[in-house]
Amino acid sequence: MTPELVAQYHCLCGEGPLYDSTRDCVFWTDIDSGRLFRFDCATGQHRQIYQGEMVGGFTLQADGQLVLFRVRDIVKFDPETGVLRKVRDFVDAGSSRFNDTSAGPGGECFAGTIGSTNESGGLFLLTAKGEFKELFRGTGCANGMGWSPDRRTMYWTCSTRNVIFAYDFDAATGKMNGEREFHCVTDRATFGTCDGLTVDAEGTVYSARWDGRAIYLLAPDGTAKGKIDMPVPKVTSMCFGGKGLADLYITTASRNDGAAGAGGLYRLAMGVRGQEEFRSRVGA
Repeated sequence: MTPELVAQYHCLCGEGPLYDSTRDCVFWTDIDSGRLFRFDCATGQHRQIYQGEMVGGFTLQADGQLVLFRVRDIVKFDPETGVLRKVRDFVDAGSSRFNDTSAGPGGECFAGTIGSTNESGGLFLLTAKGEFKELFRGTGCANGMGWSPDRRTMYWTCSTRNVIFAYDFDAATGKMNGEREFHCVTDRATFGTCDGLTVDAEGTVYSARWDGRAIYLLAPDGTAKGKIDMPVPKVTSMCFGGKGLADLYITTASRNDGAAGAGGLYRLAMGVRGQEEFRSRVGA
C-alpha cells in the first residue's frame, strides 16, 4: 500500500478533497494560497480552477456547482466557467474563517470554523433554504466530518482537543444528538493531530493526521484497526473516488515543512470502496 503522488502544486495547506462522480474528478483546495484544483481521475490531467479569497471548505451541489466557504462570505462557484455568485456574508466574532465543510444527507451544509480562541470556534449549519445557524462552539479548530453507511451516526473532529466525536444523527431532520467521544489521541508527538475524516462503505472511519505521517483506520466502535503510512508528515484529508469509488485521494500540506512531496495530492488503490459524498442543495 504505497500512495502515488499524482499532482503537485506545493500546497501550503492542501485540504478538502471531494470526488465528483459526474465529472469523474477530484476537487481540492490550498487554503493558505486561496487556490482550487481539479484532478481528472481517468486521464490524470489536472489544473488550477480558482484563485481568490481563501476557501476553508466547500461542498458539491446537486447541479454541479461548488459552494465555497470563504473567509467573509459563502459563494456558489461554477468550476466550468469560473462564475461566482454570493449566497450570503459571514461575520462571526468568535471565528477567523471556515475550516472543513461537508454536505449532509438532506442537502444541508455543515461548516466548521477556526476560532479566534481555542474555544470560540464551532460548527454551523447552512440549510438548503439558505438559513444559517450555530450548532455549537468549543473548539479552536473544527475539522473532518463523515457519516456511517446507515446515516445514523455522524462523526466530527475537534483538532484542538484531538478527539473525534460521534453523534446520533437523524437524516430526516439533520439533527445531531447524544455527543460522545469516539476516538481520542493523547500522544500528539507519536500519532499526530486528528484532521480530515471520511468513512468507507463498510463503516471504517479514516482519520488523517497532521504531523502524524499517516491515516489511521478506526472500527465503528472507535478502536484502531490499522493505518496507511504516508511519505510526508502533514496529512490533511482524503476522499474515495474513481471507478467504483475504489481509490483513496489524499491531500497533504507543506506549511513549515520541506519534505519532498509535501503539499501534493496522492492516490492509493484500496481493497474496499468508499461512499459517494452527499451533495448540497443550497438555493435549489
